Amino acid sequence: MPFPALTFQATAFQATDLTEACGLEPAALCRVVFEQTNRTWLAWLAGRPFTILLIATLAWLLVRLIRRQVPRTARAYTTAREAEEARSARKDLSEDQRLARSLQLERSRQRAGTLSSVVASIMSGLIWFVAVLLVLDQIGVSLAPLLAGAGVVGIAIGFGAQQMVKDYLAGIFIIMEDQYGVGDVVDLGEASGTVEQVSLRVTRLRDVNGIVWYVPNGEIRRVGNTSKLWSTALLDIDVSYDTDLDRAGAILQRVADDLRGEENDKLTIIADPEFVGVQSFGADGVTLRLMARTEPSEQWAVARELRRRIKIAFDAEGIDIPFPQRTVWLRSVEPATTIGESTSNAGNTDTNPVSE
Repeated sequence: MPFPALTFQATAFQATDLTEACGLEPAALCRVVFEQTNRTWLAWLAGRPFTILLIATLAWLLVRLIRRQVPRTARAYTTAREAEEARSARKDLSEDQRLARSLQLERSRQRAGTLSSVVASIMSGLIWFVAVLLVLDQIGVSLAPLLAGAGVVGIAIGFGAQQMVKDYLAGIFIIMEDQYGVGDVVDLGEASGTVEQVSLRVTRLRDVNGIVWYVPNGEIRRVGNTSKLWSTALLDIDVSYDTDLDRAGAILQRVADDLRGEENDKLTIIADPEFVGVQSFGADGVTLRLMARTEPSEQWAVARELRRRIKIAFDAEGIDIPFPQRTVWLRSVEPATTIGESTSNAGNTDTNPVSE
């Protein structure tokens, strides 16, 4: 009599293990593995490889689709904008203006490529994260403690790395809004210079002294871009008060027009220069203002060349550029030999004005 009871208990124990390993409706492969090995965990793994493989395959396919489709969508959007701008563009644009427009479109394409890469990377990471959680659930790992622990770790990392997260978010907005790019001359408050690299976390600048500055994007509060699309050469020229202002303004206008007509690749003026007029009255002379729109980052070279030519033109026309003057009075006192001579010569002084 005891043998059937033992047999029943063993059968019940085996059925319980099989249910735990393969579920209420065990698959054929899971049942065969369990019966041959009598190992619950082997049967359990044999019953779920197809599901795990399916999850991994779907995640891989989604990642491949995203990495192809997101850049393609960005290129299509950029192409549509280029076509729209080409239809709305005026036909009377100069060669320099067309060049500036082409540079702007190239910056748009680069920005779209960078943003599409960032979006594709973020979405791919999220897909693989979800896939890993689903696989862990299939192999029986309890996700509740894992997610709770991950939440605590995430909060700790968030507090410790909040500056880094801030830098990355700021970098994304800098690229999206096209605030500046490689080759632009910018003023970021803490540092200024030519942009050499723009990443999601940091911007690298090189100033006029050759110093390389690394500015975290999260620390940038304002951006002054002096070379986006076009720049302006601004000149304030002083002339003496007895100068014919109309004649001096005509000379300034003529010098700027001559420089633009030369079409120098490194001294490119993309619009008609403008003589603004009298800017201010100073202590030494009258200030005249001249403005010329140039290619990006060429305003300083154009301004230097204009100053050189204006000096030559003013000298040829007899127009003086004033400089500060002052009068110095030299006072000399002869040394007294006696008290009487000192008293009699106390009021005798020789004062000679000398002008500079």
